[in-house]
Amino acid sequence: MSNHATQSDRARRPRRVVVKFGTNLLTNRGDSVDDATVSDLASQVAEVHSAGTEVLVVTSGAVGAGRDSLKRTIRPDRLHERGVVRKQVLAALGQPQLMGTYQREFGKHGIEVAQALLSRDDLQHRLGYLNVRRTLEALLEIGAVPIVNENDVVAVHEIVGDVYGDNDRLSAMVANAVDADLLILLGEVEGLYTNDPGLDRSATLIRQVDDITPEIELAARGPLDGRGSGGMASKLDAARLATASGTPMVIASGRTERVIPRLCAGEELGTRFSARVSRLEARRRWMLTGFTDSQGAVSVDDGAAKALRERGVSLLPAGITAVTGEFDRGDIIGVRGANGEVIAFGIANYSSADVGVIKGRKTKDVPDLLGHFFGTEVIHRNNMALP
Repeated sequence: MSNHATQSDRARRPRRVVVKFGTNLLTNRGDSVDDATVSDLASQVAEVHSAGTEVLVVTSGAVGAGRDSLKRTIRPDRLHERGVVRKQVLAALGQPQLMGTYQREFGKHGIEVAQALLSRDDLQHRLGYLNVRRTLEALLEIGAVPIVNENDVVAVHEIVGDVYGDNDRLSAMVANAVDADLLILLGEVEGLYTNDPGLDRSATLIRQVDDITPEIELAARGPLDGRGSGGMASKLDAARLATASGTPMVIASGRTERVIPRLCAGEELGTRFSARVSRLEARRRWMLTGFTDSQGAVSVDDGAAKALRERGVSLLPAGITAVTGEFDRGDIIGVRGANGEVIAFGIANYSSADVGVIKGRKTKDVPDLLGHFFGTEVIHRNNMALP
């Protein structure tokens, strides 16, 4: 990406931001949630939220928070010191502590928080992706702040350390799912350095990364302690995911004063990774790839076709005239005009059987016709692209 585009990105206040809080930041490298840190972070999110920016929080720290809770149980010695089950138990004990702290601190600012525990499959399969996206967007629409965490009780990938890596990659997947304008990873380090600053005093902070080169990869190091499962290497993986999806990403220190509002205002803090393509183009490529594997399609009348082409609206049941092939909710399907030409493709909110029932009907009739309701649109405009 050019420098001009980067400056343009910075000049525009983000509409929607995903902020990830690391374990060491939230627990202050201890065995419980650090209330003062969470209070400060909540105040920063509230400041951005009040300015009109929607914020989703991806949180680590449940396992760390659970250590203190474990000490208060009757027989903590029953858990194997290095077992995966121990970490799952710690996560189960710590999650209520973590959410209770978030609820209290955000409540001071009149903000409701919502817990969303996700597993890897939730965002890797189209139906799960669609459900997560719709739920998170609905929470944002009502003014809540979703608090997202890996569901460690059923998914061990993060705590074993072979997939998400301290929720870094999960935060990038969430940013993609909700079309975030900016992803912020906050920990205890200022950003990406040319070398480990703890070992090399001459190491310097890298302010801007437009391309993840072998030199950038060499500069990354794993975690230096046993608390978090992340590290700079997992943050580079997150950057690859985010920037390929059209979302710029910043790694910065959560100890920096008002770091979240300052980053949202375009201030140069930490290390910024430029988006490699626009979000629209990234989404178009992703849906086009899925569409090539799909046999399902709907046909629309001339009025709906014109509205899709010229106004970029959602596809409603009333404009659909026919259903071709079989597809499930969450599949990527084609939208054909009266002459059979594919004029759009997108993620279906309803199965082919459901669309066959509601085609040509008014939206208000859908719940009664089907007995269930996934929204007014057969394909939402945010889940649609033109060829």
